[in-house]
Amino acid sequence: MRFMTFDKNNEQGKYIYQQIYKGIKERILTGKLQSDEKLPSKRKLADQFKVSVNSVTNAYEQLLAEGYIYSMERKGYYVENITQFITQDEQRINNLPNDLKEEVIDKEGWLSLSHMTSDISLFPFKQWLKYQEKAIKNHASKLTEIEHPQGPYIVRQTISRLIALSRGIICEPEQIVIGAGTQSLIRNLMGMQEDGTIVALENPGYSRFHTMLEKMDFDVRPIPLDEDGINITRIESSGARFVFVTPSHQFPTGKIMPISRRIELLNWSVKLENRYIIEDDYDSEFKYETDNIPSLQSLDRNQRVIYTGTFSKTMLPGLRISYMVLPPKILRDYQNYYADLIQDSNSLGLYTLHYFIENGDYSRYVKKMNHHYEMKRKLLIKHLHLKFGDTLDIKDIPAGLHFLARFQTTRSYKQIDERATQERLEIYSIKRFSLETSYKVENSIDLIIGFANIDKENISEAVDRLYEVIG
Repeated sequence: MRFMTFDKNNEQGKYIYQQIYKGIKERILTGKLQSDEKLPSKRKLADQFKVSVNSVTNAYEQLLAEGYIYSMERKGYYVENITQFITQDEQRINNLPNDLKEEVIDKEGWLSLSHMTSDISLFPFKQWLKYQEKAIKNHASKLTEIEHPQGPYIVRQTISRLIALSRGIICEPEQIVIGAGTQSLIRNLMGMQEDGTIVALENPGYSRFHTMLEKMDFDVRPIPLDEDGINITRIESSGARFVFVTPSHQFPTGKIMPISRRIELLNWSVKLENRYIIEDDYDSEFKYETDNIPSLQSLDRNQRVIYTGTFSKTMLPGLRISYMVLPPKILRDYQNYYADLIQDSNSLGLYTLHYFIENGDYSRYVKKMNHHYEMKRKLLIKHLHLKFGDTLDIKDIPAGLHFLARFQTTRSYKQIDERATQERLEIYSIKRFSLETSYKVENSIDLIIGFANIDKENISEAVDRLYEVIG
């Protein structure tokens, strides 16, 4: 009786030994070869299949390594006693439910007014690659190791110097924690806190934080805004221990928190022990017409501000490098709690960023992009006013990569979303960032208009599509 049949030309692209391996494995798994059954010798099987002994040897060695067979010295190879699958379907069927399947959307022909993107057309990739080669040359040994949980010290040192100059941040490199995105850093920070801790968020505000914190079992209190930003009276009455704010360019309204409200917020933090402000400085590098707004942390005299920043807005969203600056008391708790944490940022990317900053390329790029974005912002606002006239009210705050615009319309937010899809226009409404009740102002809708990733030559067309969506 023949051991098994074999067609050398049946499975294209596979080596002969792989075909032999697969055939024997399937016979073992389906029970056609029994436990402790002796397999043909390598030479006998090679003769049967008219292949080289080496091919059979390689197949047997692979089966041996995976535990399908065992060998006995001078006796040969035998089938292992393998636990059989409960089900013995000959063909594996993928039963992934439809609701788990991803819909791949073809974005060909779409235009984007999203606030979440950046323009990489002017990014100096050649310089970046040059510094990447330098990072490989100078830090090759480090790339083979697990980095410090807070990130390489030399990179934290570089970031500390950068943010001292650009944002007035007062800190030592030891206070910086680098991570693969602000959200993951905040998750770690809040993961140390007790369940049920009261946390205050700006409303409207960053909905991803709201969702994440609720899933972490915190008592999340959305706090409304007034003309100066987050309402201090409502923070006081909430009993919050942590408050999340975006003072340099409130997300999503764009408000800039004035000095009086900043001082009030800092005063709130010191009235009771263990109160902290988390300052999300997500796009503060971009300020037009005037100098940058100093960070809230630069005013903090009592080490109650936890500062977070990112390179996603200024450089490449896909780079995934963010950082937070912890006050000493929080830092000590963090280091104890996460002593075994593995740094989740790409080490090569971090060392490349170090040289990109140290050699002045980062500052030059931000300066160039500041001018580039300002021109696009002005052009977009001009086209919007020309198209919509008096039916449009823009909160024209010269900062960041988006602005808030109110359009007169009788359409609902749902209708706006549906029509935007029809027009192949990516837009986001403020409803997405309303953290409590549904957001609606009579006969109008509010949109977060981003201008980073729209080409100047496409602005007019984007505004025309938006007019069709709104009108």
